[in-house]
Amino acid sequence: MSSGRSWTKSLFVGLWTALNFSRKLFLNIIFIIIFIAIISVAMQDKNQITVPQDSALVLKLKGNLVIEKRSVDPLEEFMAEAFEQEPENPEVLLQNVLHTIDNAKQDKRIKALVLDLHGLGSAGLDKLEQIAVALDDFKQSEKPIYAIGDYYSQNQYYLASHADHLYLNPMGFMLFEGYGRFGTYFKSAIEKLKAKTHVFKVGTYKSAVEPYIRDDMSDEAKEANKAWLSAMWEQYKTSVAAARGLDIANFDEKLDDFIQKFETVDGDFAQYALQFGWVDALKTREEIRQELIDIVGKDSSGNDFNAISYKNYLKIITQGVTFENKDVKKVAIVVAKGTILNGTKKPGEIGGDSTADLLRKARLNNSVKSVVLYVDSPGGSAFASEIIRQEVENLQNSGKPVVAVMSTYAASGGYWISAGADKIIAAPSTITGSIGIFGMFLTFENTLDYLGIHTDGVGTTEFAGMGISKDLNPKMGQIMQRGIEHGYDNFITLVANNRDMSKEQVDNIAQGRVWIGTTAKEIGLVDQLGYLQDGIAAAAELANLTEYDTQYIHHSLSKSELFWKELFQKAAVSLDGALKTEKSQTLLNVVKELTADIEAMTKLNDPKGVYALCLTCEL
Repeated sequence: MSSGRSWTKSLFVGLWTALNFSRKLFLNIIFIIIFIAIISVAMQDKNQITVPQDSALVLKLKGNLVIEKRSVDPLEEFMAEAFEQEPENPEVLLQNVLHTIDNAKQDKRIKALVLDLHGLGSAGLDKLEQIAVALDDFKQSEKPIYAIGDYYSQNQYYLASHADHLYLNPMGFMLFEGYGRFGTYFKSAIEKLKAKTHVFKVGTYKSAVEPYIRDDMSDEAKEANKAWLSAMWEQYKTSVAAARGLDIANFDEKLDDFIQKFETVDGDFAQYALQFGWVDALKTREEIRQELIDIVGKDSSGNDFNAISYKNYLKIITQGVTFENKDVKKVAIVVAKGTILNGTKKPGEIGGDSTADLLRKARLNNSVKSVVLYVDSPGGSAFASEIIRQEVENLQNSGKPVVAVMSTYAASGGYWISAGADKIIAAPSTITGSIGIFGMFLTFENTLDYLGIHTDGVGTTEFAGMGISKDLNPKMGQIMQRGIEHGYDNFITLVANNRDMSKEQVDNIAQGRVWIGTTAKEIGLVDQLGYLQDGIAAAAELANLTEYDTQYIHHSLSKSELFWKELFQKAAVSLDGALKTEKSQTLLNVVKELTADIEAMTKLNDPKGVYALCLTCEL
């Protein structure tokens, strides 16, 4: 008996010792992090970043180009920067790039701009167009622009084509793929799992649910997708051909044409690019380095050209503290980026409640006189979309006009939240429309039956007991379909009332069909082609403002959140980490690609299960 008590006592003592050690270790780690942060802040003045005289600004863009970054935990951000670890999915804010190029144009310390684009990921054509305009404007300073690369993706080349000197490594590579929309289809897989798919939708072209009910793309979806993809590709070719002074026919869209040209250079991609005018010269990294040294001189180490990075230059031009002048009238900007979900979401996502709260903040701010709703969304929850639209209407009722500016996407729910605006502005390449809604869920009664699992019971109504383990009552399916049809009618009525069209006219261009910005203007879905600055100007004009400031409306941070955010941001500026790791993501990327559509569906949380979402809008 005593030995048993002794054993139990030893166990608890051991557990307590382990817990106590873990507690102390955790607290010590937190203490070390805070200590490093405080010391770093104290040393900040000794590590001030400066712009070298007569230097080149290296615009090294790493990540996906966005109009709003995802929310990142301050500690996570600090640790990543401290150890020079790249985030898994880095993002580059469009407005920062535009601001940097504009500032560099006027900065007498900057003698040249170098585009290092190998890290640039996905980017909507509308965003690339705006940077290209900024690059062309930079040229007015008579400072040269160099594009350097070991290879160029299609997005990267769009920007590189606007350089004065476009260089490719002799072992480099570039190829135009055009635009395409290819999805993964699961119908046969679902059947093998013995699951049943229940779909409720309105719209001939509403193809978001096709992966779950087909093994291929429908003819209607192919027709609609081909139309807007071809229009976008035409815009891409026209812009690049003009920038490079080439005939648009120089693009190889047929494999036979490409093979014929490829044979003339013995299968050398770099020589192909040079011979047919896509690049100005083939140069090694050292040759490029020496050419830039001739332009801006050597840096302090004497081993490289005199330069400042995009990251450091951006810190310098944005580090000043700005104070809001409440006496100056404002045009507020509310960003709605991402899939529209129900509830509250962090920056970089759209929550029905959280985005509506931002619009409400603008409405209750007396200095705000008009609002730009900056949309980059393929849609999502119909309920959340309506919550946001109602707040747009509240703004208008308070006497504050609203202008919707569409970025890469403003389709389905993205159009729903834009439709009521006083003016809608879209980029020529914006993907919009997709006016239609759907509902879908799976049931697994056959799967469970195969496993020997059954569901049975009683309920007080015929509604009781519905779930994924039972087949759907056909009458219940009829009710759901009628609800979807009612939702579609609400959608086209909303558009008709706000776009001065009849419901029949809207229905003819709706049915879930996707349109590109230029076509959307022709058929009346948007008022004007343009970008954010055009939207700001329009909002100011509608509010009769001649002098005004712009103000982004952000989610408010608590005092503790603000403290940690500022502390870690300041600490990160002066840290010069020594540890850098790279992780192979090949297998993970493949898995993510295969399951992307499923993951997108599982995030949806509309309380009625009704969605205005355009999955086919993504390239």
